[in-house]
Amino acid sequence: MSADAAPSRKKQKEPDHQVSYPGQKHQNKWLTYGLLAFLSVAWLFPLVYALAQSFRSYEYTQANGYLSLGGWTFDNYIDAWERGNMAQSFQNTLIITVPAVLLTLVLASMFAFVLSRYSFKFNLAMLALFLAANLLPPQSLLVPVFRMFLATPVPEWLNPNGNMLNTHLGLILVNVAFQTGFCAFVLSNYMKTLPREMYEAAEVDGASVWRQYYQLTIPLVRPALAALAVLQTTWIYNEFFWATVLLQDSSKFPITSSLNNMRCTFFTDINLVAAGSVIIAIPTLVVFFVLRKQFVSGLTMGSAKG
Repeated sequence: MSADAAPSRKKQKEPDHQVSYPGQKHQNKWLTYGLLAFLSVAWLFPLVYALAQSFRSYEYTQANGYLSLGGWTFDNYIDAWERGNMAQSFQNTLIITVPAVLLTLVLASMFAFVLSRYSFKFNLAMLALFLAANLLPPQSLLVPVFRMFLATPVPEWLNPNGNMLNTHLGLILVNVAFQTGFCAFVLSNYMKTLPREMYEAAEVDGASVWRQYYQLTIPLVRPALAALAVLQTTWIYNEFFWATVLLQDSSKFPITSSLNNMRCTFFTDINLVAAGSVIIAIPTLVVFFVLRKQFVSGLTMGSAKG
């Protein structure tokens, strides 16, 4: 080999070696643990504090302060249940939440199936139109929705006033309209990961579009449906704005309005409100723990895909 060819030879760049100091890994680990511990305490402190105050009497906390210990009682839960009329409110919430969640998931799954299975000109435009409802603040739609419901006729057996105001049906339709876009977006992305060859084989076997939807697609997207069911149950269950706008009869109010019944004119019993908040939070916690495996599976499915 000639000497002239030697300088033209490209030198391999030596890899840079990062110098690790003794104890650096342990220091980073303790910083991570410290940050996670701080965030955990920040999230859990309000919950633990509210739970502790719900078992204490108002008179004792006023005399000794909310940071003291003692004055334990279960009377706050009994008073909250009676003063908040929670039996009727829970029934109203059940009437609103269950149909709204089921109808939202059914309509969203149908819409997502069409978007993921077929390609047409206005595919993305339709999805964007559905998602636009989630981008608008509810306060901006208050007057139009109120007037629309006031002008919508319904049978007298549903509402003696002859319009959709002050009916559970109106509240169900509003929740479905606002939540369908988000659910359709999530389900459509989930359904796009399903192999197209599976549908082609189903068509060869003579399966109709409807059969491909409810016998082939729905069983495969159950984790996503379970995750959305938990989220939608929580969101619709905790919805308060549209309930106060569209309902005038206090006997039809959902459970979130029960906390208003615990307020007094000149003061608010914080212990009583804390007990009512704990009672209201129990159903959503039950739904989450029952569907927690499907919820986590639905959120993590597809996370390893490129």
